Amino acid sequence: MPKNLYLCSKNMEETIITSVQNAKIKHVVALQQKSSLRREEGLFVVEGQREIEHCKACGYEVVEEYIRDVNVTPQVYEKMAYRGSTEGHIAVVRCQEHTLAKLQLKENPLIVVLESVEKPGNLGAILRSAEAAGIDALIVCDPLTDMYNPNVIRASIGGVFCVPTAVCTSQECIAFLKQHGIKILTAQLQDSYEYYDYDMTQGTAIVMGTESTGLTNQWREAADAHIRIPMLGRLDSLNVSVSAAILMYEAVRQRNVKI
Repeated sequence: MPKNLYLCSKNMEETIITSVQNAKIKHVVALQQKSSLRREEGLFVVEGQREIEHCKACGYEVVEEYIRDVNVTPQVYEKMAYRGSTEGHIAVVRCQEHTLAKLQLKENPLIVVLESVEKPGNLGAILRSAEAAGIDALIVCDPLTDMYNPNVIRASIGGVFCVPTAVCTSQECIAFLKQHGIKILTAQLQDSYEYYDYDMTQGTAIVMGTESTGLTNQWREAADAHIRIPMLGRLDSLNVSVSAAILMYEAVRQRNVKI
């Protein structure tokens, strides 16, 4: 057992939680299930040793930790856990603010913008790819899911904590990008360049819409250019997280970043 967990075990062995009816356990379960409670209390839940380590490394405040066989029994931990394999470690963490004003952009930034993302798994997968590609910022506009949904954290494997992220309206985002001289590239099939034919070496925002309806007109009208991924088979579209990853790595390739 690691030293810190040994100390934790010694300190908590007399207060191990054995009942699923314990108020703290009920609170953790409620935070996992209710986005309204996460917003109200400014708290969320992280599962898994790797994810918790990313969370701490990125400056998040851990309010409380629960470790199987240390301060909760296996039966209680099973009740708390949102998913299966999480190394027996759960933390309650304080939310951070995600505003445009907090973004610190370098010269010629590469930004991904998501309009009205609705599936937590897609948001998490895009965050994972964004972290891997070294994207400078991800902006979520008019979201239909919250950043700290358990499925976002799970799909991002902790990338949600590492990628500089802002949440705002589409109108606010467009104004922000224009103010900073960042080119807006919208991913769409109509009237568009093939993605590898457009220069992404300057300040660039790659804008993705929902899988069901795509981007709204305000983004199409604000765009400096429209880009598309050629579809060479029978199907006419890719999952939005796959499309985002392809476009991110094309921008990385153009910028001669060694991967």
